[in-house]
Amino acid sequence: MQRLYDFLRRHPTWVDGFWAVVLFGLSVISGENTEAARGTDLLVLTLPVMLLLSLVVALRRRMPERMLVLALAVGAGQLITDVATLPADFALLVIVYTVAAVGARWASRLALTAGLCAAPLAQLRWPNEETGTAGNLALMIFQAVPFALAWVLGDSIRTRRAYFAQLEERAARLEKERAAQAKVAVAAERARIARELHDVVAHNVSVMVVQADGAAYVLDAAPDQAKKALETISSTGRQALAEMRRLLGVLRTGEHEEAGEYVPQPDVRQIEDLVEQCRGSGLPVDFKIEGTPRPLPSGVELTAYRIVQEALTNTRKHGGPNAGASVRLVYFDDGLGLLVEDDGKGAPHELYEEGGFDGQGHGLIGMRERVGMVGGTLDAGPRPGGGFRISVLLPLKPAH
Repeated sequence: MQRLYDFLRRHPTWVDGFWAVVLFGLSVISGENTEAARGTDLLVLTLPVMLLLSLVVALRRRMPERMLVLALAVGAGQLITDVATLPADFALLVIVYTVAAVGARWASRLALTAGLCAAPLAQLRWPNEETGTAGNLALMIFQAVPFALAWVLGDSIRTRRAYFAQLEERAARLEKERAAQAKVAVAAERARIARELHDVVAHNVSVMVVQADGAAYVLDAAPDQAKKALETISSTGRQALAEMRRLLGVLRTGEHEEAGEYVPQPDVRQIEDLVEQCRGSGLPVDFKIEGTPRPLPSGVELTAYRIVQEALTNTRKHGGPNAGASVRLVYFDDGLGLLVEDDGKGAPHELYEEGGFDGQGHGLIGMRERVGMVGGTLDAGPRPGGGFRISVLLPLKPAH
């Protein structure tokens, strides 16, 4: 049944053609009786009228303005040739509705005027002899009402379609704008990540330079210190190389580093300071560390700090006045786990369905970009008992 309905929707002219055939058949049956009673030939006058009005119904949606003109011409011909009203004249009512719904504005006005005039003209041309003047006047008004209602219904359909089309256009435009904003947010976040990772690599390189200078200075006088410096250079170089490999995936366009000294980036040890800062601002935070803390790659530590920072910021923004949070750092053998939860009123739907929410809708976009840079995974969503949860696993090995 659904297939038939879809087929009919795709081929409206076939539907109109079917009703045109039905209308023509009814008109022929009615016309034969009328013409037989009047003693005239059906084929001479009434058959062309039936055919043309049936054609109006069949092609009403393909060419509504032309069919309106054809219907008016046929109606005028009926008045002139004294062809009384037939079932085929129902096409006049149909074309008035169609033009009001989908036709041009001038055609809609013309259809309303002609529809209101059709009933009085027909009543004047073929008055009912059995009723008086008041009765014929009442019939005029009564027969004009369907034309007015058909036009009003068609115009209402036009207005409704225009409204829905405007809503669809607006929704499509908003979707495009949201996609564009998301792309801009991703590009900006990647540029920021690239800048921060570049600072990490530059910091490591500066350490290598200092150690190399020191090793060269004490090479002859203190070989043990020189050996230790070389070991530091080796480990720092490997770490810087790993960070640089992660940096290769980031595309930076038009970014220029500001002159001056590089500032050390936040690490996991500063998360405790961040928690204390949040507590001082009125947000209760429970902070725990599980496992054995140990030095991590600079990119992993920076990512962990930024994730916790963004998660607690979201809790302050969207958790409500009585919200509390908890932060868990878990040291695994091959990675670092983060779990940030709050018991607030929850997050908007956009926070976990469309990329994030930071006032612009891009909070989690930055988180996902950061986690992806170090080959980690992120899971964010509402908690079953209320509030929000962000779970992150950061591997200690570089992502390939």
